[in-house]
Amino acid sequence: MTTDAPGAIPSPNIWTDPAVYEVHNLALDRAGVIEATILRLAGLDTWAGVDVLEVGCGTGFHVASLARAGARVVGIEPHAPLVELAAQRISGMPSASVRLAGAAATGLPDGRVDVALARWAYFFGPGCEPGLVELARVVRPGGVAVVVDNDATRSTFGSWFSLAWPDYDPAAVQRFWRRQGWHRESVQVAWRFTSRPDFEAVLRLEFERGFAEALFAAEPTRTTVDYAVNLWWRRF
Repeated sequence: MTTDAPGAIPSPNIWTDPAVYEVHNLALDRAGVIEATILRLAGLDTWAGVDVLEVGCGTGFHVASLARAGARVVGIEPHAPLVELAAQRISGMPSASVRLAGAAATGLPDGRVDVALARWAYFFGPGCEPGLVELARVVRPGGVAVVVDNDATRSTFGSWFSLAWPDYDPAAVQRFWRRQGWHRESVQVAWRFTSRPDFEAVLRLEFERGFAEALFAAEPTRTTVDYAVNLWWRRF
C-alpha cells in the first residue's frame, strides 16, 4: 500500500516520525480523563459492545485500546504507511479493523457507528465541513461524535501553542463549532514523560526546532506538562 487517500492532508508530527508520536500517545493523559469524558458525553458506562469509528487513527494506538475495552472499532487513516502500521498493531484483534480513507469519505454505511472520534485529526475548524457531513451520515440517531483538540486559552501547553502559532485564533474556532451546532467540553490533562529525552523528542516533533530548544533552555528539568484540551461534541 503506497498511495494515500484522496485529499489527504499531511500531519506534521505523526507522518514525520510515528515512533516519537507513540511516545506522545503514551505520555498524554495517563489518568484517562479524555476517555472517561467521552464515555460520559456518549451516555455510556463502558465500551463493551459499542460500535466506534476513529477518524485519523494513525498507527492504531487508540483503535487497539478501544478494542481491548470491548468496542467494535473501525479506524480510518489517509496515510498509507500509517495504515500498514495500524494493521500490524491490531493483527489478531477480531473486533478491530483499519482502512485507508479520509474524513470526508469513510466508506462506511449510513448509521454504522454509535460513537465517532477524532483526536487531533482533520477537524481543526473552518474547512472541515465535508468531514462533519460525513460524521452526520455514519453516526446512528442518538449517537455521538467527539473531536479532541488543543485548548490554546489555558495551561502550560496552551501558552506554548499560542506562542508557536500566534495567528491561531481560538475564539474563531469556538465560533465555528457553535455555528455547526457542536458543544464544548474543556478538560485538563497532562503529558507525563518517563525521561527527559522522551520529553525533548516529542517537543521537537510538535514545534519548530528553534522554539523547542528555547523551551528546553527555559525549562531544563521539566518532564511533565499540564495540557488543556477541548472536546467538541454533538449528539445526532
